[in-house]
Amino acid sequence: MLTTTDERERLLRALALATFIIFFQAYMVAPIIPVLSTSFGTSVQAIGVIVPAYLIPYGVATLVFGLLADRIGIQRLIFASLAMFAVLTALTAGAQSIGQLTLWRTLTGLGASGVVPLALVLIGSLYPYEQRGRPLGWLFGAMAGGMAFGSTFGAVLEPLLGWRGLFVLVALAAVGVFVVLLLHRSLISSTRKAVPETMGELFLGYRDLIGTPRGQRTYGYVFVNSIFHSGVFTWLGVYFEQRYGLGPVGIGVALLGYGIPGFLFGPLIGRAADRWGRARLLPIGLGLGALGAATLIFNGPLILAIVAVTVLSLGYDMTQPLFGGIVTALGGKRPGQAMGLNVFALFAGFGVGSLLFGEALRLGFGMALGIFVMVQALATALSIGWFSAEIPLSSAPEEANTRAEGIH
Repeated sequence: MLTTTDERERLLRALALATFIIFFQAYMVAPIIPVLSTSFGTSVQAIGVIVPAYLIPYGVATLVFGLLADRIGIQRLIFASLAMFAVLTALTAGAQSIGQLTLWRTLTGLGASGVVPLALVLIGSLYPYEQRGRPLGWLFGAMAGGMAFGSTFGAVLEPLLGWRGLFVLVALAAVGVFVVLLLHRSLISSTRKAVPETMGELFLGYRDLIGTPRGQRTYGYVFVNSIFHSGVFTWLGVYFEQRYGLGPVGIGVALLGYGIPGFLFGPLIGRAADRWGRARLLPIGLGLGALGAATLIFNGPLILAIVAVTVLSLGYDMTQPLFGGIVTALGGKRPGQAMGLNVFALFAGFGVGSLLFGEALRLGFGMALGIFVMVQALATALSIGWFSAEIPLSSAPEEANTRAEGIH
């Protein structure tokens, strides 16, 4: 018979695996766009629409899942979302036209968007605030690992399985995780119960979340930081192709370093946040991101660029999971809304960052990177004062939250 702690840890690993699979399939698409272009007899520009077709609905739908989670509870929603993800991913493998492919990607984005934010809500329910760094590190590490391995193995496995086989493989993996989560359904259902409020009151909850200085700066930084990282990461494939002449597989291998720190050290970073405080780690993480991108400005050897990508990743892994930890304390009795808004800000930033960097590329890679680095450096400097209250206290978590709310 498992103890509560044992089952909680097993559930954490199952949620991390679900998160990994969802981010894997999201990022395996970009490197196979040329293959899809050939398969459907269309341009890469036309096929490229499937990327925002997934990301934009995903970001918007997280707000809905957040509301529904607080309205009807987490258990039914997280299982429904994972089931929809598995089914729609399998259906994507059968697409016969670019229109069908785009439709299935859009529906998959809508259906899959409940798993990750609800997993984060479960972490907020299962672990006290002062212990959330490590489990959040697991989930955000799984995100980083999914991004890295998806970008790499999307290119590496496609010649072996075909692009349709890739989607079938992901769908089967999702079914497996669904079965594993079923073993923990009693623990999932025992966490947070539905909040018996009207929809109007729930919508007003969003106003409350961004109505405090702590909420404003946290969500603001989630948005700005995701703009920075997505803008740089989205165009790294073009960067390595133009600067170093790499092909799809070479680009995938070069990008593997982007997820390695989070995949390997996510829980350790979370433990460090619990021990030393987010006030100390957040400026370091923001600064590392700026340093990694700044290094890419210079036309150095390939190995230096690969190391810079890894440093850039470490900057992400030392910021977004820590912001997620703060968000779990902002929600109060509306954790679904709080985390839904967090994921919405994250994915909205992903989309905006990609577009902004693409426009800045008209000035050249060096100038585009320079602009993004300057903005990130400013965010780093401001974060030192703005997040100074995010330190561990020996008192109860509720008192820590009260103190942090009262500053500034």
